Amino acid sequence: MSIVMISAECAPIAKAGGLGDFVQGLSHDLIARGETLEVLLPYYDTLPLDRIAGLRVVHPDLRVPFHDHWLTCRVLAGTVDGIDCGFIDPQSEQRFFQRGRIYGETDDPERFAVFACAVLEFILQSGRQPDILHCHDWQTGLIPVLLRERYRARGFPDSRVCYTLHNVGYQGVVDVSILRQVGLDPARLMLPERLLHAGDGRMANLMRGGIVDADVVNTVSPRYAWEIQNTEQGMGLESLLKTHASKFGGVLNGIDESVWDPEIDPLIPAHFGPDRLPRKAANRQALRVRLGLQETEKPILAVVSRLDHQKGVTLILHGIRYALAQGAQVALLGAALDPEIDGQFRRLQQETATNPDCRLELTYDERLAHLIYAGADLILIPSLYEPCGLAQMIAMKYGVVPIVRRVGGLADTVFDANYSTRPFAVRNGYVFDEPTPDGLESAMSRAIDLWRRFPEYFSQLRLNGMRADHSWTRSGQLYRDLYVHLGTCKKSS
Repeated sequence: MSIVMISAECAPIAKAGGLGDFVQGLSHDLIARGETLEVLLPYYDTLPLDRIAGLRVVHPDLRVPFHDHWLTCRVLAGTVDGIDCGFIDPQSEQRFFQRGRIYGETDDPERFAVFACAVLEFILQSGRQPDILHCHDWQTGLIPVLLRERYRARGFPDSRVCYTLHNVGYQGVVDVSILRQVGLDPARLMLPERLLHAGDGRMANLMRGGIVDADVVNTVSPRYAWEIQNTEQGMGLESLLKTHASKFGGVLNGIDESVWDPEIDPLIPAHFGPDRLPRKAANRQALRVRLGLQETEKPILAVVSRLDHQKGVTLILHGIRYALAQGAQVALLGAALDPEIDGQFRRLQQETATNPDCRLELTYDERLAHLIYAGADLILIPSLYEPCGLAQMIAMKYGVVPIVRRVGGLADTVFDANYSTRPFAVRNGYVFDEPTPDGLESAMSRAIDLWRRFPEYFSQLRLNGMRADHSWTRSGQLYRDLYVHLGTCKKSS
């Protein structure tokens, strides 16, 4: 099959969260299966050009309809870790992707509307006929709409769209003028069954458009698929997803083991695995040296996360203080876009600056992330909601026992050491239900107590997690099956 992956992110060159890891991991798996695949991204000014092999201009003057004129874009191409990538570079005074970051601009809707339109123009003008266009999140939600309304008849008679929802907390609710800017007719689209945002007739919802017009829609774990159809976690999309239930489901993410594997990881000082678990101790010591933590017989609790409301920041702050009070060490790596949340963590950083058992690194550092996973004993993930989560799967691969809230993909992958009904050989962490300090402390106290009093059982939990298969092998096959299904539907239609 010929697959075009269209995304705002792809690790390691454009990553703000789990979406970047997803696109990288699934792309690697599909290429290994023999599929022809290209990833299309914006040409951000933050791209590390030294990571892109053979970067070159492949279309110097792509003309894209925008507002009442034509916008010229460059298209560049290169290879990133074995993945062919194309980059859309609009030539505009607005410098759409020259902002020093991927997201967080007031004109994000316009930026990604330009990207969506340019992607389809580029594929059209290059004369290709991809079998699958795989789109991700609200930033590409206009692509299925544009395909149906304008491009299907112009040169995409057989291409089918898979649309993956990574987080319905961000739906791309935009002013209706965005539709006009890319040549769409609001009179046709601003309907409850199309793009009309529930509760505000003046706003268009790009994720709604993608759900309605894509050929198949999925989210990134079975539990989250159920939650967003049946609970308030659907954030207004519950009825729409139920309407389109016949083409909607959940496929659990995997982790890219070419990037995340302690037996071969080039970013950690000592390689280890289930059969060489004692070697993890050398990474623990290196982590303490890197962060300036004292060398002591205490468990290291890690937090590696975006610091935002979804991730349960109030519980993270409480968990850090509780861990220290219980005689554990803490290593946090994360950053907040919200100034209020950033301020809370900076105050805690100052409060603990002289504590030899606590270090908060309020940034994102890929190398340090690998070292934290390799050296930590426990990881805290108290999310209010979690579509899938990769941190718990990466952590378990590195022999870190997760403490998580029972939501979304966390519930699909972490099974409580004490209360799970599963066999002990697959129990791998600690789980709590209520997003409260009491709920959190109940799980944390059990985990820390097991580390301290029953080290042999704690080691078994580590091994259970390390031996579980969280690779892309199974998930990649499920996505390939989706693509094949779409191809079969295409032939029969």
